[in-house]
This record gives sequence, structure tokens and C-alpha cells, in this order.
Amino acid sequence: MCHSRRKGAFLAILATLSILCGPTASAQTAGAIEQNFANSLTAMPAEGLSVSGAFYVPVYSSVSMSQGKLRADFSVTLSVHNASETRPLVLKRIVYFDTAGRMVESYLKSPIALKPFATVEVFIAANDVRGGTGANFVVDWAATGEIAEPTVEAFMVGGVGAGHYAFISQGRPIRVVGKN
Repeated sequence: MCHSRRKGAFLAILATLSILCGPTASAQTAGAIEQNFANSLTAMPAEGLSVSGAFYVPVYSSVSMSQGKLRADFSVTLSVHNASETRPLVLKRIVYFDTAGRMVESYLKSPIALKPFATVEVFIAANDVRGGTGANFVVDWAATGEIAEPTVEAFMVGGVGAGHYAFISQGRPIRVVGKN
């Protein structure tokens, strides 16, 4: 069996288990990142933030299927990884938008600093369909100097009937990374 088939089979099993065995989950709210990921955070840098950027991450809380006659709802986990080994990554904004471009939720009360190699996540339950078929996140970040570009991805899991699906959407830079 080739590597990609094994990976696909693993993701299908993971998706099935998370849907069938997992507890009922609800959407994360503003301030939850600070509580849920306290071990991933560090003090805000004293130095000025001289480098910044932003990512756009398309996500799918719902997907139309069967010529639009059926809708599959997906849970969404947005992950923001600090890819720097030495510098903290400041997250200035994590905002969720719906298909029409309206803000659904803002997940940070104020900027936070992520430790080197640390990660934070935002979770949206499958039954939270406020985002619709064209939902997206915008993640604004900054640092005190040159830094490895963060990795920002979303993992969607859902199913219809006996079929279960899981896929990843990678963030795309929408603002040039560089000096402010």
C-alpha cells in the first residue's frame, strides 16, 4: 500500500473515531485561547514589533453535495504554529468570517505571544454552521525581528450517512511579510 493511501486511511479512521466517540463539542469563544493554551503562551515582547504579516485561511463549515441537494457539516480546527525556534510570535488578531464576508467571531481579546515552536488552536463544532460554505479566518501576526513564517492551517472533519471526510486547508499570506 502506498504512503498516501495509508495516510488517507489513517485520516478516515481518525475522522470516524472523532465523530462517533467524541463528546459533543461547542464553538470556542473569545478568551478561550488564553485559557486553553496557557502553556503555549509567553510574555509579550518588550521590544517593538518590527515585522508583521497576515494569513487568509479558507475553511468549510458546510459543503454542498449531490448537486446541491445535500449539505455536509464539518468541524473546523484552525492551528497557528510558531515556526521560529528562537523568537516569540505575536498573534494580533484571529477572526472568523462567513460566506458573505461578515465577521462571525473574534477569538482574541488582546494580542498574545506564542512561545517558539508552540501552537494555539481555534475549534468550531460541526453543528455551528454560521460560517457556511465560504467561511474563512484571518490571522494577523507580528514579531520583534526576522522570524520564520508561521504555519497556519485548518483541519475539517465531517460526514454524511456512512461517509466521513477529513481535509486540510493551508493558510495563504495576504500581507507582505516585512518591516512595518
